[in-house]
Amino acid sequence: MKARILIVDDEDIVLRSCTRILAGDPYQVESVLDPWEALRRIDENGFDIVVLDIMMPNIDGLQVLQHVKERHPDVDVIMMTGLSQIQTAVKAMKLGAFDYLPKPFDPDELKLVVDRAIERQRLLRENRTLKSEAGSRYRFDNIVGASAPMQSVYRLIAQCAPTNCTVLVTGESGTGKEMVARAIHYNSLRKDQPFVVVDCNTLSENLLESELFGHVKGAFTGAVAHKRGLFEIANNGTLFLDELGNIPLPTQAKLLRVLQEHEFKAVGDTRTQATNVRLIAATNADLKAMVAAGTFREDLYYRINVFPIQVPPLRERRGDIPALAFHFLQAFCGELGRPVPKMSDGAMSLLVNHAWPGNVRELQNAIQRAAILASDDMVRQAHLAGVLDSAPRSELEVPRTAEELKHVKKIAREKSVEDIEKLFVQETLKRNVWNVTRSAEAAGMQRANFQALMKKHNIRVRDTAGEEQAE
Repeated sequence: MKARILIVDDEDIVLRSCTRILAGDPYQVESVLDPWEALRRIDENGFDIVVLDIMMPNIDGLQVLQHVKERHPDVDVIMMTGLSQIQTAVKAMKLGAFDYLPKPFDPDELKLVVDRAIERQRLLRENRTLKSEAGSRYRFDNIVGASAPMQSVYRLIAQCAPTNCTVLVTGESGTGKEMVARAIHYNSLRKDQPFVVVDCNTLSENLLESELFGHVKGAFTGAVAHKRGLFEIANNGTLFLDELGNIPLPTQAKLLRVLQEHEFKAVGDTRTQATNVRLIAATNADLKAMVAAGTFREDLYYRINVFPIQVPPLRERRGDIPALAFHFLQAFCGELGRPVPKMSDGAMSLLVNHAWPGNVRELQNAIQRAAILASDDMVRQAHLAGVLDSAPRSELEVPRTAEELKHVKKIAREKSVEDIEKLFVQETLKRNVWNVTRSAEAAGMQRANFQALMKKHNIRVRDTAGEEQAE
């Protein structure tokens, strides 16, 4: 479906220019010279985006903007302004404008800001579809698991959710830290406001700052338009910082200021913006050890560690494994349109006795594979061959065919070697406070070879300068 765009300006040459720039897919463009006619069309026909001049006769753009945002809050309004009207454009942003373009602007600048508005429209539509599901999906009592460690987690979620306190969720990779963060948000007073996720593991220092705080046009090479940061987007909602330990020190200082002063500056901007977000952070790193090593600010650690929640690894809640396995099996079979198979005693024994270094995420992947491989009404050990190395030999089910035996042996050998390699890298990094150079030296390996193992097993850290080491 094409995005419907209305261009409003009292100069015909501007209308024709903008229409020509935006003509064709994926836009359906209309234009109008009279702002009163624009208001009538917006009320009667509806538009996704309005590109609106600030200075017009009879009624100015700010009045049109206020009318649109009051009656059609989901319509994004992009203001066009002369260089002498920047302060008015800033006022328009405070009144709810999506962005502004100073005249004269390049065609690419107009397309870029319109595309960003269209992407926001798409996210709004998805949000409407998912919002009704979100409350029940992320209610803490619907997180699978009835073990004593998880009951403790539920109690902590229930206690902190109604407050605005900062929460630090810790635990090994794959334990479900984001699920806990979402449960806190959707049981809070902010549940109808945005829940915004930032993966601090995937962004360089410059990109992370731009993502968090936004940037102004010309702030750096490639910054061709104003960009809103996630602290602005998440205003009145919850900002979830995943893998907090990977934030470089310079960005940590700026994050500390936001938490202390509840304000920030976009990259390249001199103006200060207020923000009202609830911060939830998660990490699998030992932040205390990082503080001691000088790679994480002590003042930021105490500012964030207000309400800690430790998510237990799966090996410490083995009683939850059957319920989790059936939960995932039901979900994946539903996606495949297949009946949910039973699970043999041998397969369940294998699941319960496996070490699960990848925790719930690893179990989820194993069950997904089994759901695909199970051709009849039973999940057997052969369908979980990737974790056979953890099961006692006496409990193994005998493969039923020579081909199945060959397949099981091959995967078991590969899995055993990969598990040992991954644990070797992870434990070496932990002992050396996630410093790649020291870890390689301690292991007696060349740094490049150690990084190759990190990349093979998708293990990512940052050194003391904040540079990404491997993935």
